Amino acid sequence: MTMGLVLVLSCLRLAHAHLLWADEDYHLAAAINVLHGKVPYRDFWYDKPPLSAFYYLPIGGFASWPLRLLDAAYICAACYLTYRLARCWWGEAEGYAAASLLAFFMTFYLPSAVIPFAADAVMLVPHLAAVYFAYCRKPVWAGVFCGIAFLANAKALFVLATCAAWLMPEVIWLIVGFALPVAAGFLVMFFAGAWPGYVEQVWRWGLIYTKGSPVTHPLANGTARTFNWIGFHAALALGAMGALRRVNRDDRWKLGTWIGFSFAAVVLGGRFAPHYFLQLLPPLVIAGSRGWIWMVRERRRAAILTLVILLLVPSIRFGPRYLSLTVDNLRGRRPNWSDVQMDLDSQDVVHQMNTWTKPGDTLLVWGYRPDVYVYTRLVSDGRFWDSQPLTGVPADRHLSGTTAIYSKSAALNRRELLRSHPTWIVDGLSRFNPKLSPSAFPELKPWLAHYKLVGETKLSWIYRRVD
Repeated sequence: MTMGLVLVLSCLRLAHAHLLWADEDYHLAAAINVLHGKVPYRDFWYDKPPLSAFYYLPIGGFASWPLRLLDAAYICAACYLTYRLARCWWGEAEGYAAASLLAFFMTFYLPSAVIPFAADAVMLVPHLAAVYFAYCRKPVWAGVFCGIAFLANAKALFVLATCAAWLMPEVIWLIVGFALPVAAGFLVMFFAGAWPGYVEQVWRWGLIYTKGSPVTHPLANGTARTFNWIGFHAALALGAMGALRRVNRDDRWKLGTWIGFSFAAVVLGGRFAPHYFLQLLPPLVIAGSRGWIWMVRERRRAAILTLVILLLVPSIRFGPRYLSLTVDNLRGRRPNWSDVQMDLDSQDVVHQMNTWTKPGDTLLVWGYRPDVYVYTRLVSDGRFWDSQPLTGVPADRHLSGTTAIYSKSAALNRRELLRSHPTWIVDGLSRFNPKLSPSAFPELKPWLAHYKLVGETKLSWIYRRVD
């Protein structure tokens, strides 16, 4: 019954089969670049650790049903690991409860947080595997999965810290295990000529991005978003509180350490983006499963009624969207939903481009619209495929802001861009922020003179090289 519930909940994301969400489209586009023989960091700009791109290689970088089935299978794998950890730690009932709770909360929350599989979601399975092996006191394996997680998300260092705290007498073996996949990944990048790009794009750009947060009141923003998240995950919070009150001292210390380090990862950078909270989900699920099984055994009716009420809140808030999207898909109708208007506009762009696109064409998207690459299956003919490294203004603020965090390097990157000759330019930024239009940069004007406007949509302009 539990596995059936997990499978059903995981497959609800198939309602999103005809949509792409921010961040997952970026990694899908990176996978398409890899499939074209390009090396990340060396041949195309990629400011995320490598595993997020390679996650999408088994489905060929395609969207639609293959993408959603891959994500559903990944959630099932995460739920299985959750079951194994909770069963090993507490018991069979807690294992089933933990798997069900993880599947539920990976379904009923903000779609931008739980639907796209970007770095935070891709890290879910190695995160759980690392903690499972740490609990079983297998430090080398715990380290190996911490290392795999690190190749997906740098915040895996907080998972490593959790495992190190649990395995303190054997921490050297944890570090050895961690070093194995990390060293292998670094060696591959070094011999492929991608190491300088990796340092520049993932670490230098990433650190500058983290320091230059656009959030003006991080404490107030963090407090509000944390309480909002806890509100929709009140079932986990209440169950975890119940468990922490009753477990023995050793278990309380382990759970507290895991929750503390996970929340520290959420806090890092001061943005408190909804998908950052995915790192906090596993420890609360494990603790919550123990708390609820205890409460059900002691006061069955009251506990079940309370749990149902708490789960109804996110179900009622986020469940109807799956139904409406399913109806839209069956009727062949576009969803009337503000959160997906940019993706729908990209689909309109590609519909127009398909009239003229030929094999071998190349593309540059000005703005942050990686979904255009996914829908067209085109790649750039240079290192740059969005405007962030060319303007120095990150995507989380370039729709309205103009403050560059990377100005000197961006100027050098624009010079390098002049040596490329993409067949197509899709400008998805100028309608929002004309001050960051490509024509606003004097050195690009002669280069842009080779392009002619051939189409437009509500949010974008489409240019084609004329010579």
